[in-house]
Amino acid sequence: MLEPLGKPVWDRTSVELFAGGGGLAMAVQRAGFRPLLVNELVKHACETLKANAAVSRGDGERIPSAGERWPLVEGDVRRYKFDYLWGRVDLLAGGPPCQPFSLGGVARGDEDKRNMFPEMFRAIRQIQPKAVICENVRGLLRPSFKPYFEYIENELRLPFEERDDETAWRDHDEALRKRLAEEPTDPKRRYEVITTRVNAADYGVPQVRNRIIMVAFRSDLGVDIDRFREAVRPRYSEAALLRSMLDGAYWKRHPDVPDHVRRRVMSRLPATPPPGDGTLPWRTLRDAIKGLEGQPPLPPVPWDRLDRREYHLGGFTDHIGWPDARIYAGHTPNELDRPAKTVKAGVHGVPGGESVLLTDEPLLESPNDARYPYRHRYMTVRETARVMTFPDSWRLAGPRGEQMRQLGNAVPVALGEFFAQAIATSLDEAESQR
Repeated sequence: MLEPLGKPVWDRTSVELFAGGGGLAMAVQRAGFRPLLVNELVKHACETLKANAAVSRGDGERIPSAGERWPLVEGDVRRYKFDYLWGRVDLLAGGPPCQPFSLGGVARGDEDKRNMFPEMFRAIRQIQPKAVICENVRGLLRPSFKPYFEYIENELRLPFEERDDETAWRDHDEALRKRLAEEPTDPKRRYEVITTRVNAADYGVPQVRNRIIMVAFRSDLGVDIDRFREAVRPRYSEAALLRSMLDGAYWKRHPDVPDHVRRRVMSRLPATPPPGDGTLPWRTLRDAIKGLEGQPPLPPVPWDRLDRREYHLGGFTDHIGWPDARIYAGHTPNELDRPAKTVKAGVHGVPGGESVLLTDEPLLESPNDARYPYRHRYMTVRETARVMTFPDSWRLAGPRGEQMRQLGNAVPVALGEFFAQAIATSLDEAESQR
């Protein structure tokens, strides 16, 4: 968990759509928001939520008491209404399915039926939350999608200006822009939107993961937007990691790293340390495996146990060896002394060479100029969960492929908590001024 930006002083509430394996929902709760409703469609993800924090709500609409498990509505969000939550929700959170915008997808954009942003806007109209947070892929900023992304931002600013089925999005966007140029007649129906490009590694997540986070505050609240932007500035950097390696601080944290590994890492560093800027060092895959924030180290996976069998290495669940790891052309492996590569859901759950890990053990026969002269294996689900900053106690349902899919689709908990805490602090400060 990252350092807090301030403790919430209000009883904050939240609703989570498209919850997946629970990363953002967990983050929002850790930031002090009490979940009133959580929604998810995928069966195994629902099982994960129920195994850890949620309970099926059923057909009844009710407000849970403090301390109750999250009420989970399972199935297509389009089937549900949220009117009973009107005026009760501080934060609406969710990561609308990103396939329409992913650079690795079919890139149909707004034409794709999987585009769930309209459902986020419908929920806003039925709930009128004080704030909204959405996480999604950088593909939304792709030049070919820029006009449509700007339309999404405008819809988020004016979610009560509903688009009818007969209106093209470009025409609706033009109408929204005209309304935004006017003074609002009801500030409660307009939102101030802040879109932030993030690399999760810059927020203490041991993984390079480039995303966008959209945050919206209801205009009548008077939230200090500039102060919020300052609060969500990155706190970690690659330059600080390189400095810590050059001055030896990183290696003092990891005294058991073999000399040959350390020499190889150091040989690739710049001769002159990058200038300091007050940031903390990026966290690495080695940091995650050794344990962050008081976590115990994960035990090594024996080479003779890459057999897909669950035998609770060191008492950890889902820390299972997997056979047949290969390094594919164009798919570089994860190195221990860097943040992990982006955890991906993959078309079939496990994304081939992307989840391969180089160990510290040299290959028995390797030329001196070999690019990757170390033995390699697949990362375990538990190692992957750690680079997503999920706690070891969080149980993932389903077979390995489904577990990896849930992690690849999730928001890293530490990243989500950082932004949710900044939202809570901004709301606290605004309400303190009223």
